[in-house]
Amino acid sequence: MMLIVYILCALSSLICWVLLRRGYTQSRARLLYWSSLCFAGLFLNNLLLIVDTQFLPQVDLALVRMLPALLGVGALVYGLVWDTE
Repeated sequence: MMLIVYILCALSSLICWVLLRRGYTQSRARLLYWSSLCFAGLFLNNLLLIVDTQFLPQVDLALVRMLPALLGVGALVYGLVWDTE
């Protein structure tokens, strides 16, 4: 049951990333760019969570899987704070 929840979280992050990226390519709004980077990081985080908990349970990948989420959220914070027009 946990695997289904993890897959659904990864799919929702992937869908958000795709939609935000498509919106950015159409409108060139910078906030959509930074948001798409954030969701790309969250998608990678979810994929690594699936690998960590389901395929490699004997290895702790907590620090490795948190890095994409940290970079994604950091990119969004950068875009919100310093990339003003």
